[in-house]
Amino acid sequence: MKSQIFTSAIYNRFKIKFLYGLQEVVLDPYFLSYDKNGQKVIYGKTYLSNEIKKYEFARIANIKILDRNRFSPVLPIASRIN
Repeated sequence: MKSQIFTSAIYNRFKIKFLYGLQEVVLDPYFLSYDKNGQKVIYGKTYLSNEIKKYEFARIANIKILDRNRFSPVLPIASRIN
């Protein structure tokens, strides 16, 4: 069920909010993956930050899609002028 919610949010570019441990997180979800230990994780940009973080599925609870808050992915582009 979590995967379907996150996949929908990624596809439609909706921000999501969830509890991670005891902390509330607002995230621009980028993609789902597995870490080197085989645990399912989601990567995304945290609210008011330019940092991409990894969150383990097992620690995520109470997921809510924030429908009215769409985001545009931030892609780091290195420009070189010679």
